[in-house]
Amino acid sequence: MWRGLFPLTLLFGLILSLSSVVWAQGGDLDAGKKVFKKCQGCHQLGEGAEHRIGPHLNALFGRKAAGAAEFKYSKSFKRAGAGGLVWHADTLDTFLENPRAMTSGTRMSFAGIKKAEDRANLIAYLREFSDNPADIPEADPTARGTDHDLDPAILALQGDPEYGAYLSGECTTCHQAAGGDAGIPSIVLWPEDDFVVAMHAYKNQKRIHPVMQMIAGRLGDEEIAALAAYFAVLEE
Repeated sequence: MWRGLFPLTLLFGLILSLSSVVWAQGGDLDAGKKVFKKCQGCHQLGEGAEHRIGPHLNALFGRKAAGAAEFKYSKSFKRAGAGGLVWHADTLDTFLENPRAMTSGTRMSFAGIKKAEDRANLIAYLREFSDNPADIPEADPTARGTDHDLDPAILALQGDPEYGAYLSGECTTCHQAAGGDAGIPSIVLWPEDDFVVAMHAYKNQKRIHPVMQMIAGRLGDEEIAALAAYFAVLEE
């Protein structure tokens, strides 16, 4: 039963989470650029960007809140960063909808962007200014939705979390078991179906990432289900 355990290399640290919110690369970059005009009075973006009233927004994805060097953040943002807030598509979406709901003491005098489509477009635009933007849907776990055509029988498999724990050792050399994020997305407490869908999308080469396609291709259905079951309930 426990066949195919190795080689699970340290590259397993690149495994990605999958949000149920659908961004799915569906953001319109041109529309996002227009939405960014609401932000550019305080934030710069692109070549030569500097801190202004707010920090520059280059390399935003995967950056801890209050993580831009040499910018004086409010205590509220510093607390959020210390508490583990990292900017990915889902956290940006929540923040952009109502900044003060996430960081109540922020100095940011912005009411938020109420239309989900506008936020999705802006997030897609911001993604273009992070490192290796073509890879961010793979490096940033929330950039894809959960639409799929996976066999229901695969989703119905009941993964063994103890088996998943056995398999997980090389995952947690990169992904923090406590759920933290040090530039590699957390995989703790993912919904099982999302984990399984993501891994099978790599396995079936429907998600384009050569490393993940290779790793997922070595895992059997039971192994994927077991890892999903383990990380779905893992707590600090």
